[in-house]
Amino acid sequence: MKNLVVVESPTKARTIRAFLPSDGFQIEASMGHIRDLPASAKEIPKEHKDEDWARLGVKVDNGFEPLYVVPSKKRDVVKELRQAIREADVLYIATDEDREGESIGWHLVKVLEPDIPVRRMVFHEITEEAIQRALDDTRDIDEHLVEAQQTRRILDRLVGYSISPLLWRKIKPKLSAGRVQSVAVRLLVMREKERITFVPATYWDLKAQLRKGLQFEADMTHLGGVRLASGKDFDEDTGRLKDDVTEGEDVRLLNEETATAIAEQLPEKSWEVVDRKERTRTKSPAAPFITSTLQQEANRKLNLSSGRTMSIAQTLYENGFITYMRTDSTNLADEAVKGARGAVAQRYGEEYLSDSVRQYSSSDSAQEAHEAIRPAGSDMKTKEELELTGIQGALYDLIWKRTVATQMADARLRYTNVYFEVDVDGEAARFRASGKNIDFPGFFRAYVEGSDDPDAELEDQERPLPPLEVGETSIGNAAENGEQGFLVHSIEPLGHETKPPSRYTEASLVKMLEEEGIGRPSTYASIIDTIQKRGYVRKNGSSVVPTFTAFATNNLLEAQFEPLVDVHFTAEMEEVLDEIARGRKDPDPYLHDFYFGDDGIEPRVEEGLDKIDGREISEISFPNQWGDYVVRVGKYGPYVEGPMNDTTVTASLPDDLAPGDTTEETLKDILEEANQGDRVLGIHPEVDQPVLLKSGPYGPYVQLGDDDQEGKPKRVSLPPGVEPDDVDFDLGLQIIDLPRELGEHPETGNPITANIGRYGPYVKHKGTFASLKDDDDVLTVGLDRAMELIREKENRNKPQRVLGQHPESGEPIEVWKGRYGPYVKHDGTNASLKDDQSIDALTMDEALDLLFDKGDNATKKARS
Repeated sequence: MKNLVVVESPTKARTIRAFLPSDGFQIEASMGHIRDLPASAKEIPKEHKDEDWARLGVKVDNGFEPLYVVPSKKRDVVKELRQAIREADVLYIATDEDREGESIGWHLVKVLEPDIPVRRMVFHEITEEAIQRALDDTRDIDEHLVEAQQTRRILDRLVGYSISPLLWRKIKPKLSAGRVQSVAVRLLVMREKERITFVPATYWDLKAQLRKGLQFEADMTHLGGVRLASGKDFDEDTGRLKDDVTEGEDVRLLNEETATAIAEQLPEKSWEVVDRKERTRTKSPAAPFITSTLQQEANRKLNLSSGRTMSIAQTLYENGFITYMRTDSTNLADEAVKGARGAVAQRYGEEYLSDSVRQYSSSDSAQEAHEAIRPAGSDMKTKEELELTGIQGALYDLIWKRTVATQMADARLRYTNVYFEVDVDGEAARFRASGKNIDFPGFFRAYVEGSDDPDAELEDQERPLPPLEVGETSIGNAAENGEQGFLVHSIEPLGHETKPPSRYTEASLVKMLEEEGIGRPSTYASIIDTIQKRGYVRKNGSSVVPTFTAFATNNLLEAQFEPLVDVHFTAEMEEVLDEIARGRKDPDPYLHDFYFGDDGIEPRVEEGLDKIDGREISEISFPNQWGDYVVRVGKYGPYVEGPMNDTTVTASLPDDLAPGDTTEETLKDILEEANQGDRVLGIHPEVDQPVLLKSGPYGPYVQLGDDDQEGKPKRVSLPPGVEPDDVDFDLGLQIIDLPRELGEHPETGNPITANIGRYGPYVKHKGTFASLKDDDDVLTVGLDRAMELIREKENRNKPQRVLGQHPESGEPIEVWKGRYGPYVKHDGTNASLKDDQSIDALTMDEALDLLFDKGDNATKKARS
């Protein structure tokens, strides 16, 4: 009997082949979905092109029936799978066990129309035992899961394809709206608005450096029995004390003068320990990873984006190292618990085991995937035992530690607070010293959240205090000489300024989306990737910063589609999808109301096309912070508009200017620089025309001749780092006389020149353009340096290595260095090298593995 097993990816197929006999099983990859809604007009079948609903790909007037098509790039895959089915007796659908995997399997059956038995096998790890269990315990395709995925796909299409054209008309081209991405953008914009309107407040306190055997710190907390003001007491919008906080009664507000005066008195005073409090607590390990918590921790510890985390996790899963990585369940299988407890006992000792087996309850929405992310199998092998290195090894190690820690004993912590009082002009100044001891590290020995080195983190976490008893007094500034008491070493007055709310990082944004029930763990990486590609956010270090375009888009969505960007409404949509997946809700009435209802997408779009004023909706203003200046987003991007010399002028804003970092002064400077009058630097000695310094929408430039002369005047942008005020006549001549000829190429005899182009300064030889580096100056760069840059650029247009001829096609297999890292190239197929592979060490077999995983047809034939 011949069995055909279909999975999504070649890597997954290759791993499974190792566990099934080749004479009875053929394993093939569908390369993801083999059909979907039309991605463009050319994919719409001819018979439907004139239908009103065809652009959406959803028959909105006929029960929201989706129009599925097989994309051209998947036709070869479908052809190969049909051929394989003809030779098979049983078809096993072995796609992932979530809604997406269920839907891929359903589409396979619909397109291939097999006349042989179809069995659905599910597993959450790729091990021999798991694959055998899945073969022995198959089921039918779950139509409810398919329906839930299809409903989500239709909702996303209705939102994206209906609202995006409105954004193009009213704000700028190429924008997009999304059912979940728009809510994520709104969260980011709301946080940025809080930063813009935030008013800082200043307050002072004191910190004492004390010593008794070891040095420790104490913070002043009260004066005259009244607590000193801290950041939490101030209103973020006004910078003043909150309305329910009264100065003198609830808090004491120290200024710099008072704090300094107190600090000068205290070292000479007598201090006394007036109270000592000690408490113990236990801390339990966190639940094993689910998708969102893995993304958060990988971002914090490994500085990985959500998308990169999921890509690496996918590779680990498909190679059989971890369980399925798209899950919102924290459950651990019995074999995983047993394996983890064995690893704890062996590695750390029996005393580090929890008294009983720990299991973690999942949220109500957790379903489909039945287990947390953990090392596959029951052996709990370490990364060293699996010979995993590089970033794959680091992520696997993170998963291993988190899993093992779940079965470890609680950590026992002891916190100590010691309170001191000292007289200040008849009032008691109260200080508090806080200590922390780890009496038993428990699970900290394996896993400390936010740290890669548990032992070092344990040491850092301990803040022991020396033995201090109530009634004990200071011994002044005398050196410690065996006297009982403690030494007051120094007192420092500290000024504080309240800080605006922190921007979201990828980790904190994922956490917020999860807490609010927006989207599902498997979607977070794609959400963040999409809003970056669409220009709604940019990364600044670890922060995710919304752009002015995000503000303008959010203005329109809040005004015209408020429920769509409402956090609770979006979370309720996820609950509806869960109900559909459980077979408890019919999607058709919900889709009809969502699209055609009184506040549905379709009537709101129609109303918006007539009602919305693009100039008005794209306006961003904060009068208290920006004065009379406003920012708008137009066809060519964001620009500032404001008064100058009794008229209203505009100027484009720099791409990297963040709304939360924008001030009235910033906008004024940008306007004035862009709209300052032309400056005549002098008359060019050779052509007898004026050399002008001018400003344009893309920045300042030097121009030769007037605007009204015959023909277009020559213009050259200022070199990087050159400010308009730096440009005198001599420098202006050097700039306008570009390009410079540096000499002849020693091999070709052709000239090499230096110039400034649209993308900055460069050197040129024939058809090769090489950008100058930051340290190069276009006005002084020499021939030798230009040759070096040109050779470097020419080498970039050549492969780094040629490994040899492909065994099937005879075409060369080359290794190239690309923008996103090195990759293997063969006959139009590019496959990136893995993190632990290098250009110099890559072998032909490794290159063929990469090409095979990428779906290269010749490689598949060579290995069939």
